[in-house]
Amino acid sequence: MSQQTLHLMILLNLLGVLGIVVWHLQGRSRPTGRLIAQILIFLTMTGVLAFSRLMPLRFDAPHLEGNGYLLVSAKILWWTHLSWATIGFVRIYIVLDGRPREARLIQDLLVAIVYLGVLLSVMAFVFGVPIGTLLATSGILAIILGLALQNTLGDVFSGIALTLGRPYVIGDWIVLSEGTEGRVVASNWRSTCLLTNAHNLAVLPNSVLAKQGLINVSKPDENHQIMLCVRIAPTCEPSRIREVMLDAMKKCGELARDPAPSVSLVGLDAAAIEMQLYFGVGSPAQRSVARNEVIDSVYKLCLANGLEFAKPLGSAVVDFPPQLFTRMAASVDHGSQSAR
Repeated sequence: MSQQTLHLMILLNLLGVLGIVVWHLQGRSRPTGRLIAQILIFLTMTGVLAFSRLMPLRFDAPHLEGNGYLLVSAKILWWTHLSWATIGFVRIYIVLDGRPREARLIQDLLVAIVYLGVLLSVMAFVFGVPIGTLLATSGILAIILGLALQNTLGDVFSGIALTLGRPYVIGDWIVLSEGTEGRVVASNWRSTCLLTNAHNLAVLPNSVLAKQGLINVSKPDENHQIMLCVRIAPTCEPSRIREVMLDAMKKCGELARDPAPSVSLVGLDAAAIEMQLYFGVGSPAQRSVARNEVIDSVYKLCLANGLEFAKPLGSAVVDFPPQLFTRMAASVDHGSQSAR
């Protein structure tokens, strides 16, 4: 190594150390200034390398003889500042308006790719490690780990998909297709935690959530409707029964007024007039209270207006002749006297 090259290597190392100091002094609070400083230092180091006719993308062996360690450290510092300049660019310009969580996730993935690429480049161009063999071995290890951790990896990638898709956020009330429901209190790449009506914490793997449908009760807001099925014996006109049901719901104070309560007639036969009552609540926590109030009000107004509830579907009414009850009572009396 000539004297001029030695001086250039020392200059490169000093520039690299200066860049590290500037990187930490700038801090996260000044990302733009940090990025500008890193770009300037990286370009200066690249210029010095080009002037000294040294290629960071080429492995020079042997590289640890004499002052060769200066070249090794200079190349490592050059790759380090390349990664930091790229990461600074990613942190500033890879953004999603109104979606900071998704932007942060994409940034973290890109930063991980940058660091991995720089690590492999240092191993190949600085230390001469055969990357092809290393990647082949890593591929075999990745397959083994993938098979061993397929459930965990499935949860992680499902968590990424849910984070990007945003079917729910912290604080939303969701209902799963298999019946589980609750408010989302925590979510990470592995699982999602729901606080249920029973005040239990349900921990659901993200792969389970990604495979089944869900209803987000909190979108666009938590004001939603509940349906209650009622069967009334056909003793008067359906329109009259419908008015009674509407009056019953209007007397309830726990119901939301927008949308207004409504009644839909869905069936008519000799046994019953079947209808569905629709009423709104302001939040999922009010559903039980509102349903109880509606049932109580419907029962009272049906009694007050002479309406009878129809027999349940599938039930049968058997009429016994009065003589049968008389004979049964006489048999009971005769058996009691014989016992005495």
